[in-house]
Amino acid sequence: MTTRVLLVDDEPLVRVGLSMVLEAQDDLTVVGQAADGVEAVALTRELRPDVVVMDVRMPGVDGVEATRRIVAEDLPARVLVLTTFDLDEYAFAALRAGASGFLPKNAEPGELLRAVRAVARGDAVVSPRVTRRLLDTVAHRLPAGTPPDPRVASLTAREREVLQAVARGESNAEIAAALVLSELTVKTHVARVLGKLGLRDRTQAAVFAHRQGLV
Repeated sequence: MTTRVLLVDDEPLVRVGLSMVLEAQDDLTVVGQAADGVEAVALTRELRPDVVVMDVRMPGVDGVEATRRIVAEDLPARVLVLTTFDLDEYAFAALRAGASGFLPKNAEPGELLRAVRAVARGDAVVSPRVTRRLLDTVAHRLPAGTPPDPRVASLTAREREVLQAVARGESNAEIAAALVLSELTVKTHVARVLGKLGLRDRTQAAVFAHRQGLV
C-alpha cells in the first residue's frame, strides 16, 4: 500500500529535496506541495493525504496553526512537523496542536523515511536524539496539582507499566526487553492504553502520564 504525502514548506528548494527523498521509495508518493499554512489545509481537504510533512515556521498561517486546523476538522491526515532546532517553542506548540511528532530539519534522509512510515502507521514520532529531553521538558512545563484522571483506574498493572515506559521515551523494543515480553505484546498493550485513555498516540500518552504524576 502506498502512503500519500503532502509537503508543506515556504522554501521551494526544501520541498524539492524532500520530494526527491520520498519519491525514491516504492511505498511513498508525494501527492502535492504547499507553500504556506492556508494552502496546506486546503490541499489536505482536497487531496486527502495520509501524512502531511509540515514546516512549522512559515509566514502568515504557520505550521502550528495549520496543524490545529487539520486536526480540528478531523481530517484523516497525520502531521509530522519539521523544525529548525530539536527543541523549541514551535515543536511544543505543534504537539499541543495535535501533530503526531516532529523531526529537526537536519535529520538524515533515513530518519525522515522512518518517521513518515511510522506516522502513517499511526505511531507518534519524536527524533530519537531528543525524545527523553523533550518529555523531561514537557514534564517541567505541566501545571502542578493536576487532579487524578479516573481513566487511570481502568488500566491493568501491566498497562500502567507500559504507559510509564512510554512516558520515559522508551521504544517498543526497549519496553519488551525490560518487561520480558514480545514486541507484538507490547504493541498490543500500547494500543489498549491509548484506547482506554482516549488518546491519539504515544506522545499524548507520555504527556498524560507526566501530567498524572505516573513518572
